[in-house]
Amino acid sequence: MPNIKSAKKRVLVTEKKTLQNKMYVSAMKTAIKKYEAAIEAGDKETAIATYKDAVKMIDVAVAKGHMHKNTAARRKSLFTRKLNSLNA
Repeated sequence: MPNIKSAKKRVLVTEKKTLQNKMYVSAMKTAIKKYEAAIEAGDKETAIATYKDAVKMIDVAVAKGHMHKNTAARRKSLFTRKLNSLNA
């Protein structure tokens, strides 16, 4: 445990930020799972709505540094292909 006041503060801030990051990544994964569940069910209306949420969460993840931009592009492309195949 740190003895210096600024080091104590850094520990508290780091714990808080770590929790926020975990919460965000968990929410992103949940949005992706909801989208994939809608695709598996073949529900076009729900798939379109959850697609928008999942893509938005991925874009924010890239902006926050939680995901590499190429990984995000690959996932969004895959999601779009799945959605288009559902429409066909």
